[in-house]
Amino acid sequence: MGEEDKKPAPGENDFSRQVGIKAARKIKAQRRVTRTVWSGFGMMGLIGWSVAIPTLLGAALGLWLDDRHPGGRSWTLALMAAGLVLGCFNAWHWVTKEEQEIHEQEADDDE
Repeated sequence: MGEEDKKPAPGENDFSRQVGIKAARKIKAQRRVTRTVWSGFGMMGLIGWSVAIPTLLGAALGLWLDDRHPGGRSWTLALMAAGLVLGCFNAWHWVTKEEQEIHEQEADDDE
């Protein structure tokens, strides 16, 4: 049952009821924006680390392999690229998961 469907209280006119509904919507929207901004900052950090860590680990493993087994190919570049791809896939996974949670929360708020 939406807020518009509620019966006005005795002595409450249509204008004051509309003002109350708009005020409630505004407060709800402000809470959602604050939560979204902070979760956005957290998501940027999560995405940054989820890409940087596998890339650095791949580069470190590649350097170690290049020292142990010198040859014609660069393990450092290959494993750094593999770490970057793995990190990007990991970041994509987190972003889609968070996006799905946001849509579920919005659907719950609308009910």
